[in-house]
Amino acid sequence: MKAIRLHAARDLRIHDEPVPTPSSDEALLQVKAVGVCGSDLHWYNEAGIGDARLHHPLVLGHEFAGVIAVGERAGMRVAVDPALPCGRCEWCQSGHPNLCPHTRFSGHGKDDGALREFMAWPEHALFPLPDAIDDAGGAMLEPLGVAIHTVDLAHVKPGMHVGVFGCGTIGLLTLQVARLVGATRLFATDRLPHRLDAAHELGATATLLAGGETHEESAAILTATARRGLDIAFECAGDQDAVNAAFDAVRIGGTVILCGIPSEDRTSFIASVARRKGLTIKLVRRMKHVYPRAIELVARGLVNVHALITHRYKLQDAPTAFEVANRREGVKVMIEA
Repeated sequence: MKAIRLHAARDLRIHDEPVPTPSSDEALLQVKAVGVCGSDLHWYNEAGIGDARLHHPLVLGHEFAGVIAVGERAGMRVAVDPALPCGRCEWCQSGHPNLCPHTRFSGHGKDDGALREFMAWPEHALFPLPDAIDDAGGAMLEPLGVAIHTVDLAHVKPGMHVGVFGCGTIGLLTLQVARLVGATRLFATDRLPHRLDAAHELGATATLLAGGETHEESAAILTATARRGLDIAFECAGDQDAVNAAFDAVRIGGTVILCGIPSEDRTSFIASVARRKGLTIKLVRRMKHVYPRAIELVARGLVNVHALITHRYKLQDAPTAFEVANRREGVKVMIEA
């Protein structure tokens, strides 16, 4: 089979490798679609993410869908949860498997991901796809799951005003989920006009070009809300300017959800602003058991994941796909069988 391995920063190579042999609790999957994620780009650009570093040529890819290749369920189309928590630790047992320190994760650390033609993955992490969701849509369920968890953390209530700072894949999905749960005014900011156009099409009531250090977008939000500010600010860019704008734009007693992953592995905020406003600050760690909800939302047409897919490539063209994603030319780059 063909596999794409990252050998060093910006060094993706095609390999010919044996098809893996699944263990007793695994299924052999033929991979059909893999989304290129912002965290994949951290690996690609920095040979790591956060405190995890590249120690061997790694197969990236954790947003994916495939077909079970052998056995009683051969031919079944499935979405795949890339996270495998231990199920035994204190955090798993208390209902927070996303915080499990022993989690194995597709395309991270020692665990090869989905940028290959076949892979073995545990049966319990596979979710059958209805006919209403195609393979690319199945791959989009992973980022949608992160967006659902992000909005869950915020406890959005009907009638609230929310802002999404950063309109990449997670930001645009968070925008749609927040709208579904009742947010009535949705402000979207980004540095790229084409992403703001996408936010407008997907339900943003106001779009604002990010203004860098001057934070013109947060000033505009405060003006639009009669100086009250946002109830919830979702920071989805992994960018310090976006963090600063989110803290500026949120109201007294409001909530800031930090979802973006910063390249420098450090996020800061002005303590006096956060303290005087009495802000609640939460950080997003992947997701919990949300795949059934994500499938329901996409199958019923309540969340549009296909509008985010702007580029499609074949597996052998993965190096080109990563360069396009790295330049932020569209929104979601999809690699397909």
